Amino acid sequence: MKRALVTGGNRGIGKAIAAGLRDAGLRVIIGARDPDHGQAAAAELGVEFKRLDVADPTSINEARPWVSHVDVLVNNAGILEDVPLFDDGTNFERSMQVMLQAPYELIRTALPGMKLRGYGRIVNVSSGWGSFAEGLGGGGAYAVAKAGLNALTLRAAQDLPATIKVNAMCPGWVKTRMGGASATRSPEEGAETAIWLATLPDTGPTGGFFRDRQQIDW
Repeated sequence: MKRALVTGGNRGIGKAIAAGLRDAGLRVIIGARDPDHGQAAAAELGVEFKRLDVADPTSINEARPWVSHVDVLVNNAGILEDVPLFDDGTNFERSMQVMLQAPYELIRTALPGMKLRGYGRIVNVSSGWGSFAEGLGGGGAYAVAKAGLNALTLRAAQDLPATIKVNAMCPGWVKTRMGGASATRSPEEGAETAIWLATLPDTGPTGGFFRDRQQIDW
């Protein structure tokens, strides 16, 4: 059975992704920083929980032994704060850690096992706000971090064997704590493309940026 890790999987889009991967027959691990919320979500879904705070490099280091065994990695955790780009340096550092540095470290940890087993699927949950083509948006360093995540996706695909597929996706405007009540999509709708990318066949794409299973511009 393939093993999947979904970061930030205790709520919202991440929780919907975890449910979809469970339904696809994968052994799913929810990674979340809050043990109570993470364990509650895992119990509700019938999946596993591991404490993983992607904002904390020490937590990532402690997770390396079990992250090295995952076949599917969904870098979903993110933060969005309504602050000007240059007014809050701590936001910039935190955003880059959560949405770029942590995905890089988790990919690097999972890669040796993926290469050994000859199979890997990496999905980076990005945003249209991280797209140069769509103008870059959002508060604080969100757009910069997501644009960096997109760049990491493309560069990783150029560097990895064909057996390991890495793609980015935009879930759209989703009703979550981040997206707000006015958003137009459910978490399940936002998760659908990530689930598709996480379960791609050997002939599936790599190095792309997708929304609703359609490739979009960087």
